[in-house]
Amino acid sequence: MECCSRSLHSTENDVQAPLQYTDVALIHRSVLLSFVVLVYMAHRLVALVLCAIFTTSSCLREGECEVCIKFLSKIVADASDDVLKDGKKLESYIKERCSSTGTKENRFCYYIGALPESASYIMNEVVKPLGWSMPPEKVCARLKEKDGQICELKYDKSIDWKTVDLKKLKVKDLRKILDEWGETCKACSEKSDFVARVEELKPKHVREEL
Repeated sequence: MECCSRSLHSTENDVQAPLQYTDVALIHRSVLLSFVVLVYMAHRLVALVLCAIFTTSSCLREGECEVCIKFLSKIVADASDDVLKDGKKLESYIKERCSSTGTKENRFCYYIGALPESASYIMNEVVKPLGWSMPPEKVCARLKEKDGQICELKYDKSIDWKTVDLKKLKVKDLRKILDEWGETCKACSEKSDFVARVEELKPKHVREEL
């Protein structure tokens, strides 16, 4: 009887052991599955955030933010890599360029806080993304969310420099051209002086159009 009892007890233990191991295995699988799900959700969240940041420009309509895009494109094209990668240097460079811009670009500079008289300051929203090599179009799309006026700025109708006769333009139109270029004509008193000044500066500002 004692032998049978020991045998029965041993059998019960043998049955319980696999069950215990099975429970532990199920718990491990459950924890592992939960971990995998959490990792997947985290990756999805990061992907959505990056998508929101880097596809904002798809919200821009054709021709929207043209002043912002053109101005920042010139900054990227003209500034050295050393300046673009250094936030303080880039901010100083933008402010320097803003001090001698035309009417529309001057207004853009006012909106981003690059002028002494600016009422607001969002230069960090310009400097940091450009330092990350974010395209100007996407930088401007993000600026639009900060201040909608930035993307309402538009250049006046462009002049066909291949056919325009500057002598037929009014003095106010010649002044406007110089203002948009960020240039002056301090010695100009006659219309012919303004025409000569525009002709002198034309290769510098409309080289791509000629």
